[in-house]
Amino acid sequence: MVNNMKKVITYGTFDLIHYGHIRLLERAKALGDYLIVGVTSDDYDRSRGKINNRQSFMERVESVKATGIPDEVIVEEYDGQKVDDIKHFEIDVFAIGSDWKGKFDYLNQWCEVVYLERTSGISSSQLRTDDNQLNINIIGSNIARVKFENESTFVNGVNIVKNDENASYIISHPNNHYIDICSSLNSDKHVICKSPLATKVEDAERIFHLAKSMNKIIFDDIKTAYSIAYTRMLLLIKSEQIGQVISVDCTCTSLNSFTDDKNLESEWCSMYSWGPIALLPVFQILGTRYTKKQIITKYLDKSKKFDAFSRINFVYKNAVASIKVAKFAKSEGELIVTGTKGYIYVPAPWWKTDYFEVRYENAQNNKKFFYQLEGEGIRNEIVAFRKSILTNKNFSNVDEDVSLAIVKIIEDYDQKKDLVEI
Repeated sequence: MVNNMKKVITYGTFDLIHYGHIRLLERAKALGDYLIVGVTSDDYDRSRGKINNRQSFMERVESVKATGIPDEVIVEEYDGQKVDDIKHFEIDVFAIGSDWKGKFDYLNQWCEVVYLERTSGISSSQLRTDDNQLNINIIGSNIARVKFENESTFVNGVNIVKNDENASYIISHPNNHYIDICSSLNSDKHVICKSPLATKVEDAERIFHLAKSMNKIIFDDIKTAYSIAYTRMLLLIKSEQIGQVISVDCTCTSLNSFTDDKNLESEWCSMYSWGPIALLPVFQILGTRYTKKQIITKYLDKSKKFDAFSRINFVYKNAVASIKVAKFAKSEGELIVTGTKGYIYVPAPWWKTDYFEVRYENAQNNKKFFYQLEGEGIRNEIVAFRKSILTNKNFSNVDEDVSLAIVKIIEDYDQKKDLVEI
């Protein structure tokens, strides 16, 4: 590179690269002799709230290179990198789209800042939105409804509607899930349903069979499965960072109260509310083939239909697990995964954490991991749901065997199988 070259730098996600991108790159290149383009990494995009890119990072990089306009392509990975890059590459001009006008004026102390007019009438966001709208009707009502509605606004092309829907989000009582899911599938709608999918294994199996026969996507809604920290933790465990797992201990509790005139049967009991979440790491880490289990329950009412507290102990061939769930008792909501080399500690509330630790006998080897948490995982789940529908390939983070294993526990709890009352 000749030292007296006038160097220009610009940045972008460049998802679904289009004519507008190309014109911006051409204009940036015309400002100097050498153009450097920074393509944002997936992790950096997530930290900025951009989570529904249609292309992977490498696909976006290759698309930018394929235009033949940049002289060099780099990765943008963190806040403050623009200043570092301008200094490192001795940049003369920083160019960016006019929709950012004024945002990067502070860079004027290091180089010239130019805001380029964007090509009107076209954008990656619009392309993502126009390409197959996902209209979701919500069936049922609880706190999950508000969270789902709020998080859907962050995903392009997703609308919460009451009519003309092509998908259903089901949050009715678990006793109604089977009927509500089948009704939606038979009405030619994709389904995302708050776990458990059903209260009987036979019904859950019918649901999966019906979805496949109708060529429809069905998601078992457990938002924790889409938390970046949680998914990274699973990868660390699979890579045997803590050796062989011999124990998983998980707690999910909350304190609830009823007025005298409330009908307990209309509410989600502790097992229905917390069971699927607490069971998720057990089944995803140790698998679903346990050899023995015991359910220990303290009921809230004389009808013995509502558990104030339940504990389940599992025995596997080479490991054990234990979960505690409660809506009328309180404990530390942590997750501990014990291994032969070390252990993983996820602090309360573990089900929506952005942080966990890998701990060893020698504390100097301990590692801490931090990840951005967007919308408790709900936002990422909606993105995966929409992507599954667009590609006709299921990207759910909860496999069918895990869903069925969760329903099996719910069914055994209802039928008081392997259950001890305290």
